[in-house]
Amino acid sequence: MTAPTDATHDPALRSWVSSANLPGCDFPLQNLPLGRFRPHGDGGQLAPWRGGIAIGDQVLDLALARQQCPWPDDVQPLLDLLGQGDLAAFLASGRPAWRRLRAALSAALAEGSDQGPFLELCLHPLAAVEMALPLAPRDYTDFYAGIHHAVTVGTLMRPDNPLLPNYKWVPIGYHGRASSVGLGGGVRRPRGQIKSSAEAPPTYAPCRRLDYELELGLWVGVGNALGEPVPMDQAEDHLYGVSLLNDWSARDMQAWEYQPLGPFLAKSFATSVSPWLVSLDALAPFRRPLQRPADDPQPLPYLDSEFNRSLGAIDITLEVWLQTAAMRQAGQPPVRLSQSNALDAYWTPAQLLAHHTSNGCNLAPGDLLGTGTLSGPAAGQGGSLLELSLGGKQAIALPGGQTRTFLEDGDTVILRGYCQAPGAVRIGLGEVAGTVLPAG
Repeated sequence: MTAPTDATHDPALRSWVSSANLPGCDFPLQNLPLGRFRPHGDGGQLAPWRGGIAIGDQVLDLALARQQCPWPDDVQPLLDLLGQGDLAAFLASGRPAWRRLRAALSAALAEGSDQGPFLELCLHPLAAVEMALPLAPRDYTDFYAGIHHAVTVGTLMRPDNPLLPNYKWVPIGYHGRASSVGLGGGVRRPRGQIKSSAEAPPTYAPCRRLDYELELGLWVGVGNALGEPVPMDQAEDHLYGVSLLNDWSARDMQAWEYQPLGPFLAKSFATSVSPWLVSLDALAPFRRPLQRPADDPQPLPYLDSEFNRSLGAIDITLEVWLQTAAMRQAGQPPVRLSQSNALDAYWTPAQLLAHHTSNGCNLAPGDLLGTGTLSGPAAGQGGSLLELSLGGKQAIALPGGQTRTFLEDGDTVILRGYCQAPGAVRIGLGEVAGTVLPAG
């Protein structure tokens, strides 16, 4: 399980990278998220992918850092892996190694560090590098942990019985398509079977009710052997950290195809994640008790632990922003559609991983778990247009007289996330953006 805060979380810590000390910075010294990038080389040649740490508006090049700077003997092998871009092997090394590297990087990037003059030569501006997926997930599972999303969507589909009877007993999920996980960018509007009325036969056409889903991505660090479940008191030691995740959804295709086996082509055409992995260790100041209504059933023993009850939830503010093509052409900035918080999830990250492995299913380093849409209980806190527009019945007003019920071609969806609390330095998850392209 994750530890309480330590010296790396000290709010008085400042970095010699001046941009990391600015108020509102996503990547202060207390964060140190991990990603995979490459700078553009001389003559237009592309350098190989390597691991990097976001610090302020810079990326610390770990391939250069391992060469240019002296490091303790137990840190050098970890930098060797990351310098080569092998983030999966680093994640497989486990939490003691993750914490050791975090402590070493925190000290090296802090004001007054003897390593600072060496590491100044190992920085690249964030704006001048190309990011890759931090890992290529072998498998991707999407859960349904947002109870307010589940209730709202259930009400639209089953007004008399919005929440299915298993919801408060078992974390519900489905296997997604790992090959279509990416960093956003252009997202092609999918085609599929759509049934417009009960009487008419289905047609094969471009999706007309394209939507986003505001989620967190949970990245597996340490795997488990086939047939060996991970118990709750060890579950978080198998999770490295989190990113933002947009589970793009074709609602009209989904409504026709999902029975009886659940989502398929309506979900598999694109899933977008943010490029930086924020470790669970960085999130330690923002851990909170898991809270549920007193009359709800208690989790079964395999989904329960003292740590999970006291600190299993994470206080992460999540936002969705939208910029239409017309807004972009007019020079108008994106507008915020919703704000919610990961505290409203019904199931914690540890519970999702423990349940996933409870039947002996084996996870591997770099496997990706989506939380499901994280909506809040109030109006305006829906994590999808399906909720905000009440299934397309209530148009959302936008600048310039535009409205939306679902996404149109040219729309750019931006997910953002951050943590802030008294006595702690604000840290961010960055953002992931995707722009809808016309159907091919």
